[in-house]
Amino acid sequence: MSTTELRERLDRIVSAGRRSRISRRDFMMQATAAGLTLTAASSLWSRNAAADTPKRGGTYRLGLHDGNTGDSLDPGQYQAISEIQMAHTFRSYLTEITSDNGLGGDMADAWSASPDAKVWTFELNPNATFHDGRKFTARDAVASLNHHRGDDTTSAAKPLLADVTDVRADGDHTLVIELSQGFADLPWVMTDYHLTMLPANNDGSIDWQSGIGAGPYRIVQNEPGVGAKLERHEGWHREGAYFDGVDITILNDPAARQTAIITGGVDAISSVDLKTLALLGRRPDVEVDNVPSGSAITLPMFCDHPPFDNVDVRLALKHAINREDIVEKVLFGTGTPGNDFHVSPNMPYWPDIEQRKYDPDRARHHLKKAGMESLRVELSAADSVLSGAVDMVVLYSEHAKQAGIEIVPVREPADGYWSNVWLKKPFVFVKWGARPTPDNMFTLAYKADAPWNEAHWKNDRFNELLLQAKAELDEARRAEMYREMCQIARDDGGTIIPLFVNFVYARRSNVRHGPSVAASWECDGARSAHRWWFA
Repeated sequence: MSTTELRERLDRIVSAGRRSRISRRDFMMQATAAGLTLTAASSLWSRNAAADTPKRGGTYRLGLHDGNTGDSLDPGQYQAISEIQMAHTFRSYLTEITSDNGLGGDMADAWSASPDAKVWTFELNPNATFHDGRKFTARDAVASLNHHRGDDTTSAAKPLLADVTDVRADGDHTLVIELSQGFADLPWVMTDYHLTMLPANNDGSIDWQSGIGAGPYRIVQNEPGVGAKLERHEGWHREGAYFDGVDITILNDPAARQTAIITGGVDAISSVDLKTLALLGRRPDVEVDNVPSGSAITLPMFCDHPPFDNVDVRLALKHAINREDIVEKVLFGTGTPGNDFHVSPNMPYWPDIEQRKYDPDRARHHLKKAGMESLRVELSAADSVLSGAVDMVVLYSEHAKQAGIEIVPVREPADGYWSNVWLKKPFVFVKWGARPTPDNMFTLAYKADAPWNEAHWKNDRFNELLLQAKAELDEARRAEMYREMCQIARDDGGTIIPLFVNFVYARRSNVRHGPSVAASWECDGARSAHRWWFA
């Protein structure tokens, strides 16, 4: 049996043990049959396979990438990974993406819709409290959602609630949301990381400045771009929150994160340096979670900025990138080639559209159609966004040379990337977290008037279909609409989507989680502090 075959067999045995599908006796028999000694098999069982019962205790130390001195507590302004991880640690939402990637309740226990899906009713947990002891009520939920609504809001989540016409309380623990048209995805939208539940002020606004939340942990100390200390919220209304406290450290440098997890300086890191992934995976004191996801790398081009205002230039750049080469050389196989539309194979309504291939001759053809023999553009990136981001741009530039295109990599500072580069420069590297549905993703970043329309792209037919699909209750018809939208984005849009990345993060072997983890964000949907525990 080869080393690879042995490892795959042992992985299957360990997985079965974690899911309680085999007994310790059967595990020992299969592991020794695969070539392990009794001592090694026993150690493997105790470290990895035995079903753990979660227990309380200890301080969980998490090393995060993409932290910035400008990170905000205003949920409408969340952008960075550090903000998203923090939000799920000290704040709560109406609903959540569960560890098995389903939809579950957070502050809401149940929800239901009218037959036309225009009126939704959420039943709120009567025992939920904020960190200062105040009871969470429907009044707080109304204010929390209204923070992202209205002409004066600066929230990036405003497009998600554009069809909401009224949000009201029906008693203390019932929330009613009315919409101008049917919206089947509304409970999924409530998982969006901006839509936190916060205490209401007397004037109907929310208190986001104090850092008070209703999540599993409360903030003791917070220094944006540096780190935070939190302690368990003893009044939390849900299962979990097994750690006594959480220490978050911002480690934007991939090597620093790797060193911290190897030396035991932290208990988990949010993003592994893929260059040394294989070596890290061999360490007995570290566990690597490699989770396929809908998290996309996008390279948006401002469609109202020359030369990207020419669709043939955009198509030339899309044909000039070798997606498979990038997945293998930069991500070391931990990703899936993209096809220039923002729906991944593990999302609902994924359309089976012919995969775009690397074709320098086709790229030259489009350049000539645009009246050009060659092209020179700058592409900005920072490794704080994704470990290997700059390497990816360098490799893309090598691909593009074969088509007469010069792509100049621009290494940007890690601090301030989201405020100074993204949405500011015309061609940049972006990493998106996974979104639960196409409507959510398209509304945030591809709708003509979306504040996060990072390519400044406008297509009337795409926007018409987006509105129609939102209210379409016939699943087959809805799937047809999304397919047409994906085709339009692929062939006309201003966004290159070279790949969907796996979430690859690591934890010390004494940090345990259940048999599955959420694929919505790094570290179990950004809820590792909520769901994980020490062995």
